[in-house]
Formats: sequence, C-alpha cells, structure tokens
Amino acid sequence: MVFTIEVILGEWKAINIIPVAIASVAGAQISRILQGNQIAFEHRLFHIDLLDITACFGLALLCALASILLTRLLRGSARLSGSWQIPLWARAAAGGCAVGCIGILLPAVLGEGYHSIREMINGTFMQGIGIVALLVLAKIVATSLTLGTGGSGGIFAPSLVIGSLVGLAYHRALVFMWPTVGWVNEGCFALLGMAGLISGMLQAPLTGIYLIVEITGGYEVMLPLIIVSAISTTACHYIEPVSFYLKELVEKGQLLRPGTDARVLSDMSIEELIETDCLCVHQNMLLRDFIDIVKRSRRNYFPVEDDRTGRFLGMIHLDDIRPYMFNIGMYDALMLGQIMNTGVDVVTAEDDLTEVLQRMDARRLFSMPVVSNDRFMGMISKATLLDQYRKELMVQTSGE
Repeated sequence: MVFTIEVILGEWKAINIIPVAIASVAGAQISRILQGNQIAFEHRLFHIDLLDITACFGLALLCALASILLTRLLRGSARLSGSWQIPLWARAAAGGCAVGCIGILLPAVLGEGYHSIREMINGTFMQGIGIVALLVLAKIVATSLTLGTGGSGGIFAPSLVIGSLVGLAYHRALVFMWPTVGWVNEGCFALLGMAGLISGMLQAPLTGIYLIVEITGGYEVMLPLIIVSAISTTACHYIEPVSFYLKELVEKGQLLRPGTDARVLSDMSIEELIETDCLCVHQNMLLRDFIDIVKRSRRNYFPVEDDRTGRFLGMIHLDDIRPYMFNIGMYDALMLGQIMNTGVDVVTAEDDLTEVLQRMDARRLFSMPVVSNDRFMGMISKATLLDQYRKELMVQTSGE
C-alpha cells in the first residue's frame, strides 16, 4: 500500500489512500486464506543498543553508494546494449552468458537469492568478509547485465539481496575493527541493509521501512530502519534526483504528477482553448474596407486569408495599421497584403500545450494563431489558457 502511494501515485490523499488500502487488505486476506499467513524471512529478536544505532549512519551511506552504483550501471548497460546492432533476443542471450560466467565463479549471485538472505538474517552465512564484499559487486553487475541487456527480471529481489550483503559486510567490518564491542547479531544489519537499498533505489523511505517490517514481521528494528532509510534516500536524491523507476519517464517528459504543470496541461487541449471570434480579411482588401472591419471587431489580431483558396497567409495586428489610420490618402492606395506579417509563429491543434506556453513566454506573445492544413482555425491566448489552467488545477486538487 505504501509503495503504491509513495512511488507510483506520488501523493498522499484520502481519495487515493482509501481504495488502495481496501485493495491491499483484500489481496492480503485472500492470500492468507489460500496460502496461509506466510512470512518471507523469519528472524529472531534483536537487542539493539545505542552503539548499534550510531553505526547505522555509516551503513546508510554505504547503502546509498550501492544504490547509486546499481542505478548507473543499469542505465549504462542499457545504453551500451542498445547500441549493439543485433536483435533483442541476441542481446539478452549475451547478457545471460555474461551473468552465467559470473555465476560459475560466484554461484550466490544467481537466482532470486532468498535462500542467501535467510542465511544472512539467521547468522549462518559462512563466507568471509572479502567474499561478501565481492558478492556485493558481482550481484550489482549481474543485475545490471540481466536487466540492461533485455533480460526478464525486477529490481526488488536483487535490491534485497544486495542490501543484505552490504549490511553483512558492514557488520563484519565493524567486528573486525572493534572486536571487543558487543555488536548486535549480523542478521539485524542484513535487514537494515535491505531497507537502505530499497529506499535508495526507489527514493521511498517509507516503502523501505514497512517492506522490511512486513516481510520479516519484526518491529524492534524500527528506529534503525528509519535512520538507514531516511539517510539513504536523502543521499541518493542529492546525487540522483529521480528514482530508478521514474528516471526514464522524467527524461521523456512523461512523469505527470497530479497538480503539477505537466499534468494540468496534459489534461487540456488546444481545441478547447481556441477563440473563434476573429474576423478574417483578404490580402487584396483595401485599407478603407479594413477600417470598417476594425470598427466592428473586438480583437487586435486579424488573420489574412487568400481570397480564392482560403489559405492562411499571415496576421495583421492593430499596431501594424496605426501609422496609416489617420492618413486618409492611404485608404485607397494600400492593400493588406502589403502590411501583413507573413512570418507569424503559429501552432497546430496537435501541439503540446506545455511547449506552446513556453514559446509564448520566450517570444513574449499573448496570442498565437491556430492553423490546420493551411487553414486558420482561431486564436489561442495566454489569458484563456491560464484561466482554463486554473479551473483544471482546482478539479485536480479538489480531493485534497
């Protein structure tokens, strides 16, 4: 439930929390009826003192470092494999072969890794600190190769394995440097490492905290979980402002959070903003005839069309004729085709409103003509756009 609200929806509103909570509880209850109340990782009670809590700050930074390394290797391997001029299946096969070679030397990196996590939590993982540190790097590389080359898999299970390995290596380093200190069991640090990796990768501290609590059933590590998750998330956000799941959406401009500019403008269209009360004129029209149209118009802009084909040719602004309006001698000597602006910036009905607004700001425009198939459709103004924007924003935020 927390993952859905914190990562996917990105906003805490009652209108979202209630249906998500109902779905989560219903799913959990049905699963328990059919499969029993299974807890993924059992653990014994951990007794944590002040020194252990203090050591969590260092673990949080290590988890953040591992999260950033995994995120960047994932993107790097995806870009590298994408540059290969071979079919997708061949890329995935090459990645699988590379992972298999790593697995020959270090079998613990293969599979989902839940068996290794259980051993680490129970304190029965027998490999030494050097092998554990090597396994951290190997699992990061193997995960990056698998997902980056097009293989099938997710990020949750690898993050749990990597996090538990980071926590185990950190604990054993503490024991090696200060052997006389009565540290908590290494299984506790394995749990904390899992929370740190999940929080860093997703940049969602509550998800990291409650995920570990839910899958282990243990609440006595809540304070260290909060410390590790919060610091890991903050450090990762400082270096990688967007989480792994949202990075590609942000780069493509497709992350649309409710109440943001991008989301509000995406729910609006140019068609609903077109102002059609403009009076069209022709390029061969005399200034005298145009003066009569100006008297009847409420607009400062006048689209110019071809009098035979109806094709849009340009625009005339009231300021363009101001020098000639009080010169009666020009009334029958000047045609609109001589003074119209043919280089006017236009938009189409398919243009993105965010880009249209940016173009208006960049060129200091308050209105732009909408043209489709060389035909004038109407005007779009910043005043109408912002007025509709305000109404749409009120609709999207009315559930707060």
